[in-house]
Amino acid sequence: MKVLVTGCAGFVGFHVAHKLMERGDAVVGLDSVNDYYEPELKEARLAELQKCASRCGAQYAFVRADLADRDTVESLFKSDAFDRVIHLAAQPGVRYSLSHPHAYIANNVDGFMNILEGCRHAKVAHLTFASSSSVYGANRRMPFSEHDGVDHPLSLYAATKRANELMAHAYSHLYGLPMTGLRFFTVYGPWGRPDMAPMIFTRKLLAGEPIEMFNDGNHSRDFTYIDDIVEGVVRVSDKIATPAAGWDASSPDPATSNAPFRLFNIGCSSPVALAEFVEALESTTGKKAVRVPRPLQPGDVVDTHADMAELHRYVGYSPVTSVSDGVRKFVKWYRAYYG
Repeated sequence: MKVLVTGCAGFVGFHVAHKLMERGDAVVGLDSVNDYYEPELKEARLAELQKCASRCGAQYAFVRADLADRDTVESLFKSDAFDRVIHLAAQPGVRYSLSHPHAYIANNVDGFMNILEGCRHAKVAHLTFASSSSVYGANRRMPFSEHDGVDHPLSLYAATKRANELMAHAYSHLYGLPMTGLRFFTVYGPWGRPDMAPMIFTRKLLAGEPIEMFNDGNHSRDFTYIDDIVEGVVRVSDKIATPAAGWDASSPDPATSNAPFRLFNIGCSSPVALAEFVEALESTTGKKAVRVPRPLQPGDVVDTHADMAELHRYVGYSPVTSVSDGVRKFVKWYRAYYG
């Protein structure tokens, strides 16, 4: 197949594009390579993708472009016929959305609008797009289920990801476009994002710097290793969404529809306290962390816990990497990459 992967210089997008090429798919990657975090890491990921294409003999092209640029996105869909689109590009980060709100509208709303229009006019067989566990917001019923309402976001970032879900459903209903949204929980592993806790904790631990433990370290997160996430994304992309049999408009299920539209959690379903994650890093590195307690930050969700029953039933998704194994692999990469 020929697959468009947006956000291919990003953490998850890089690994998904790599996996697709390894199995023989042709990949067109798109990314703006912005400076939200170090562009050097993004450029290094792109260099690895080029090496992967050469090694695998795969067709690969990279487009450096901003998804909010409507003309560029239109031209891309006109010049290439994509069998699948995996949309992983976004402006991430809960805390950054407090100080840079307009970036989230441009990248997550306007950019997604351009992807939807491209898929509509090109009649793409299936769009898989990234949502976030952040959409659960003020919901405290655990584990988070796709069948629960998500109408109380706690950050603009979460609101834009929920907007993506609603926009996708509207296009699926209006134009019969198959679409599947994936609510990502906390993803970690090699080539991870420097703005996320696993990378921040590791850097400070190895440098002997204090680690800030927000909410006094009482957060818990559904940490999921990148290889497990990628397996789930690719399986979902391969299975084209269809209308749900017996969908009842008088008692609508938020996760399904009478349109070819589905929503799934994608995580590990084994939440780990931040303090325990730091302990795993300590065990792997042989270093002892200096913990500094801090209060809960605005926009933060206290706990996340993914109900994975639906995605398991749908594509047999079942994470296999424990936190101890995942942390060991991540730290090994970190030391090799950063020295």
